Amino acid sequence: MIGSSVVFRARSWTVLLLGLLTTASSAAFAAECPGHPDALGTSRTLVVDPREHPRIGTMQYRETLPLKDHEVVLTFDDGPLPKYSNQVLQILADECIKATFFIIGEQAKANPEGVRKLVAAGHTVGTHSMTHPLTMDRMPIDKVEAQVNGGIEWTSAAMTDPSKLAPFFRIPGLMRADGVENYLISRGIQVWSADFPADDWRHVSPDRVYQLAIQRLEAKGKGILLLHDIQARTVAALPKIIRDLKARGYRIVHVVPATADQPATPTTAVEWLLHPPTETTPIARWPQVPNFVYAQTATLPAPGLADLNAQTAHQPQLLPHRTMAQADIASTLPAPGRDLFAIPEGSVEVLLSTTLSRRAATRLAMAAEAGRAGKGKAGKIKAQRTAHAAHPAPKHAAQAKSAAPRATRVATSMKKRA
Repeated sequence: MIGSSVVFRARSWTVLLLGLLTTASSAAFAAECPGHPDALGTSRTLVVDPREHPRIGTMQYRETLPLKDHEVVLTFDDGPLPKYSNQVLQILADECIKATFFIIGEQAKANPEGVRKLVAAGHTVGTHSMTHPLTMDRMPIDKVEAQVNGGIEWTSAAMTDPSKLAPFFRIPGLMRADGVENYLISRGIQVWSADFPADDWRHVSPDRVYQLAIQRLEAKGKGILLLHDIQARTVAALPKIIRDLKARGYRIVHVVPATADQPATPTTAVEWLLHPPTETTPIARWPQVPNFVYAQTATLPAPGLADLNAQTAHQPQLLPHRTMAQADIASTLPAPGRDLFAIPEGSVEVLLSTTLSRRAATRLAMAAEAGRAGKGKAGKIKAQRTAHAAHPAPKHAAQAKSAAPRATRVATSMKKRA
């Protein structure tokens, strides 16, 4: 009981401490959001170098952003579209949340003021192609270049300071391909996928968007959330998503690219994995066989006849097919005679080779058994008649001479077996 009380008190203090830390963090974020004391806020800014980690998002890639547990990055695609993008901007401003927006070139061309609003609010702005084609995974490279360059050109043209454009790119529809990624990486542009979507591009209700966002985040524990700022259902679901993130203790992280004045946040390679392995987690992959480097490259000499125990006195210069020792051994063994493989006619082996002979052998065995039981001379005569019936009289005298001993030997053999 005393031990249980101590454990309970320790857990209570732990829960209380975590609650105080969470409250203190929320209060700090809210203090940075004047007029909104209940705001979720932005917990920290993560600076990344696109050249060091060119592909992120576990929906498609091995690595993702180096987030801690319960950290979320909000991303929005396809804008700006004034009707809905302005509402998303206001919701984020009320919560003092910084997000990342991936802009379509045509949208920036049609609404440059929307791009400037994003930059003025302190959000990160990347690109999302020129026309949002869903065929970039099978486009020729010249068309891929036109889509990438067009989006960058019109988005940067809409900005007062083009240097504010982040070298971040999300492939439309996440239709990735090696050619597209290699081209982007060659230009120092980081390819963004996501860790989980909310399916807000589908014809679903705002409540369903909210449910999918929270359920998938809870399953991952952290990560990049993919949303769209051009959908009415997203505008309706976003306030509820933010409220639930705060209630569940999640924190918002703002991502910006590294510059000469702002170096990348120090991280380790393992932090870029969604769930880094620990000592208590077994590794499912067998380690790769190492490549050995030999210091000496000299070859071994070819074996000589002396290595084979051979007598080289009478051998030719070239290595023979057989050594002398093998030849001597073969010559000392006598060749087997033909009698070794001969099977006498009328033996049990021959009789058992056919059905008729097996019947004859059976009758011989029965006759031998009858003779052994001592049924007298009548039994012997009957056995001889049975044997005679099984083997008809020979046509020649030589055959007649050898027939009797064979019958006696077979009967005796069967008697011994019995």
